[in-house]
Amino acid sequence: MFITGGSGLLGSKIAEIAVDRGYEVYSGYHSHKPEFGEAVKLDLSSPESIRGVIREVRPDVVIHTAALTDVDRCEREKELAHRINAEGTKVVAEVAREVGAFLVYVSTDYVFDGERGMYREEDETNPVNHYGYTKLAGEKHCQDFCIARTCVIYGARPASGKVNFALWLIDRLEKGESVRIVTDQYITPTLNTNLAKMILECAENEHRGVFHLAGATRVSRFEFAKEIAEVFGLEESLIIPSKMEEINWIAKRPRDSSLDVSKAARYLSEKPLELRKALKVLKGEMER
Repeated sequence: MFITGGSGLLGSKIAEIAVDRGYEVYSGYHSHKPEFGEAVKLDLSSPESIRGVIREVRPDVVIHTAALTDVDRCEREKELAHRINAEGTKVVAEVAREVGAFLVYVSTDYVFDGERGMYREEDETNPVNHYGYTKLAGEKHCQDFCIARTCVIYGARPASGKVNFALWLIDRLEKGESVRIVTDQYITPTLNTNLAKMILECAENEHRGVFHLAGATRVSRFEFAKEIAEVFGLEESLIIPSKMEEINWIAKRPRDSSLDVSKAARYLSEKPLELRKALKVLKGEMER
């Protein structure tokens, strides 16, 4: 199994679980050496690098989690975002076909415009920013494989030198610092462990087509923050409600990009977790 983005929040969790299950795992990385699997240097902006690595590893399965995910940076550096997220994915898919590997491409809720939320797999896509546009362009090259769209991933440990929303919030609240969180942006936040297991199941069973693999609860960012505070016994009054228009984002964000996960709940043994249950799992992982 070859995982791109093997040191990232999702890729490292997939690698950890896959190694634990006895898979031979190769973890592709760009700058942060992965903890699990055999580390393989990979540059997604270079077709030669992608072809060389996948041809050498010759995996049965490729799980493509790596992307340029900084939404504002994608807006500023459109060419780079397109090269990595669209062109890079095209090459990954081509070489996967060439070596006979099954591909799972991790996409995003940001392929939708966020006008109504609880999007199903067959709903019309209409990205409002360049990040969403480039990830959707990547999907076009993976139609014969598995496309796994997800939403706001969080987990128990920092990855690739970055702290996810849940860890950032817990850290701030533990220090007694107030945080401003938007009340008017709706999501289906996703625990990386739950997502990794769903993706591995899709890979093992070669599920083709689009799957929405996310948490089972639609909440605002503000409600998400309050739930985290409650489960971790932190001071909820430090969470100050704010509005999207008050945030200095470069790229436009969808207002409601929540995903309907009923297809995943129907087809997979590993079900999308309700938020409260997922946060209890997170707490258990952080205490280990």
